[in-house]
This record gives sequence, structure tokens and C-alpha cells, in this order.
Amino acid sequence: MKPFRERNLVAVGAVGLVLLTGVLLTAFRLDDLSAIGDPAYAAAFRDASGLTEGNEVRVAGVRVGEVTEVDLARGDAGPYVRVRFRIDDGDLRLGRETGATIRIKTVLGQKYLALAPAGPGRLAEDAEIPLDRTASPFDVMQAVTGLAGTLDEIDTAQLATAFRTLAETFADTPGSVRSSLDGLSRLSRTVASRDAELRQLLERARGVTDVLADRDEEFRALVADGTALLDEVHRRRDAIHELLVGTRDLAAQLSGLVADNRATLEPTLRQLRGVVATLQRNRDDLERTLQTMGPFLDAFTNVLGNGRWFDSYLRGLLQPYVPTGGR
Repeated sequence: MKPFRERNLVAVGAVGLVLLTGVLLTAFRLDDLSAIGDPAYAAAFRDASGLTEGNEVRVAGVRVGEVTEVDLARGDAGPYVRVRFRIDDGDLRLGRETGATIRIKTVLGQKYLALAPAGPGRLAEDAEIPLDRTASPFDVMQAVTGLAGTLDEIDTAQLATAFRTLAETFADTPGSVRSSLDGLSRLSRTVASRDAELRQLLERARGVTDVLADRDEEFRALVADGTALLDEVHRRRDAIHELLVGTRDLAAQLSGLVADNRATLEPTLRQLRGVVATLQRNRDDLERTLQTMGPFLDAFTNVLGNGRWFDSYLRGLLQPYVPTGGR
């Protein structure tokens, strides 16, 4: 065998890069590799209803797998949606009459695939659950959006005119029919008079649903944080209870202390109010006193500021000598 230094370094580097690339790809696709061998199935739906790859597959509310692909397929009755999924639980038995439904997981419209095992035997791997055993949910968000668009296309004035004409046409009919038509006419006039408000309401509702759908992850995180907070409060329930009980006992003791010493505290507080009133009345005098004491305190500090002795001088104690004669 040739020594490593005598080998072609370019070939060694290329082989090393290939091996490194394979290791990285294996690390990134580890979930897919772990899923190899899990049974895979498919289900046919008339409408995907927002189901996407990566959504959960559940049986009786318990997660048992994952949706792997959602695509459009064509059959004898026309196009339909084929949902492919895998089952992670190898012990789960799906009968040959198993049904599937798309259900709503959160209030913001996230979906999951629900399976209902039924029938004898086992569902063959890669088998497709037919349309007659699948169902899609009613999407409230799509309904609100569709209602707003439909309302925009309705001519409310023409609708009111049609109901009014219908009521006039049946004016000679029995009272029950005439009153029903009159009611429909009044209803149409009411709807026509509130047309702008209804349009605005539905537009805002559509805007709210769009915002909630865009903030699905943030809303779920908020709900999860709220749940964690409630769990922590529940765990600390005893400590919070003891704190509240201690606060209540402290308040009772303070109230008793004040009640027991009211005879002593009241004269003291009255005298304190008198002192404060006296100081308030003499505020100007106190201010002048403090102003005049400033220079005195400054000079006194200079006298005592050099240690354990006085440092001062007397000015004008002796008169200067002035000679009276010449030389």
C-alpha cells in the first residue's frame, strides 16, 4: 500500500468532499431515513381544505403519522386531491373499510388528517381510501370571505324593488301570504338601508381572519405561554395562598395596633400638626436666619479647620505708631 503522502492529493480531496457531502445530506434527511419502512397509504378527497405536507395524522385524537404529499390527481369522475401519508405506529391496524376526514386542529384553521379504522383484514400498503369514505371540513374563514365577495355582487336596491313588486302583485292573496310577503319586503328594505354597514362589517371580518391566519404561529405561541403561566401558578398555588393569608393577618394586626394605641397616637399627631403649623407661619423668618447664618458658619469653619487649635486674628487691637517729629 502506498504511503498517504505519495497518493494523489486531488483524488483524496475529491473523495473526502463526496463523503462529507453524503454525511451532511444524511444528517439533514435523517427523518426521511427513519421513516423508511413505515407503511404508506393515500386518501382521495374532493377538496384539500388547507391540508399540507407535514400535517399530523391522528387516530382517536392521538398522533400516529404524518402527511407526506398533497397533489392533484385525475380519475374517471374527474380531478380530485390525493393525500399521501405514512403511519409511524407499526402496531396500528387499519381495516379495509378505513375512512379518512380532514379536521380542524386550531381555531385559526390548521388541519390534520383523521383516520377511522374499520372493516376486517388490513388495508394494503400504498392503497388509496376512495372518495366515498373521505370527507372535508366546513371552513369558516372561507365562508366569511366568500360571503363578503357574494355580498359585493348583490344589487340590494334591485333586490328591494323585486320584493316590493312581489308584495304588490300578491296584494289580493290571503292575509297569511300577504303578511309574509310584506315581511320580506320590509326585510329587503332594511338590508338595503344597511348595505354599507354590512359590507364594512364583512370586510373587517375578512381582514381579521386574514390577520389571524398570517399570525397562526404567534397565536399558538401565545396560547402555549399562557398555558405555561397557568401551570406555574397552579404549582405555586400553596405559596400564593400562604402569601395572601399572611397579608390578611398583617393587615389585621396593624388595624389592632392602631386601635390599641389610638389614645396615645392622637395627641402626638395633634402636637405634630401644631409644630408643623408653627414652622409654616415662621417660614420667612427661618429663611432669613439661614441666610444670615451662612457667612458666620463659613468664618467659624475657617477658624477650626486647621486642627486642634484656633486660627484667627484680631484686627485694630493696637494703633499704629506715628512719629511726631522729624529726624
